[in-house]
Amino acid sequence: MDAATMDNHPETTSATPVAFDDSPDYIQSLHRGLDVIRAFSRENPAMTLSEIAEITGLSRAVVRRVLLTLQFLGFVGQQGRQFYLSPRILELGFSYLSSLPFTDLALPFMEELAQQVHESCSLSVLDGSDIVYVQRVPVRKVMTISLGIGARLPAYCASMGRVLLAALDPTELALRLPETLPARTPHTLTSRSAVLREIAQVREQGFAYVEQELELGLCSLSVPVRDRNHRVIAALNIGMAFRTGARDRAIHELLPALRETASQIEKAMPNDWTRGKGHR
Repeated sequence: MDAATMDNHPETTSATPVAFDDSPDYIQSLHRGLDVIRAFSRENPAMTLSEIAEITGLSRAVVRRVLLTLQFLGFVGQQGRQFYLSPRILELGFSYLSSLPFTDLALPFMEELAQQVHESCSLSVLDGSDIVYVQRVPVRKVMTISLGIGARLPAYCASMGRVLLAALDPTELALRLPETLPARTPHTLTSRSAVLREIAQVREQGFAYVEQELELGLCSLSVPVRDRNHRVIAALNIGMAFRTGARDRAIHELLPALRETASQIEKAMPNDWTRGKGHR
């Protein structure tokens, strides 16, 4: 749904659609402010004005105004020439998480599953071509990547990502799957056709198992979580270390427990709640 529809404006009758960033509804300053926020990362937790300008492609003058505004609002701190995000920035993420009631109700079921199988358990949603972790119960560290709520991973090579991609119609799937699929490990499927075949198999069997495609030494098993209208709203997974017989253990021992936990989460959802507006 575009901005004009959401605002109940009449649709344009022009033969050539106007790009949103050329429309009167576009707010350039908001766009630039979000670009500055997104420039900060684990690799760049604190940066100078010049470094932020280089990453964002914005002028130093624009970055300065954005940083001073964010600092005034309490979202950015400063020490010397270095700027950094303040803890208040978490309010933006928590606003989204608070709109996902299943993350809270899912937690006790996930904790029980993690204790039962002695493996980490995670819940994610699809955002563009990535998955975003919205709940996690770590048991032991099996990845070099530090995962927590808000962490993002490419959907095409993650088991939760393939479960979420499998729920899309062909047109939406084509938009979500990047043309170029970088190899994360020597085992990563980088052929678009091969990934589409895997996704089709996931759709048919109702689960995804990925072995060392995302990171060497890591395996992952995932199933969908559906709302009351049977739409897939999230993916639930168990992550484990790779060892001989990992696939057999995943399919025969862990999959029944994982499916049961997903079912418990689905049954715990309120009757009047659906996530119809959540996919992006």
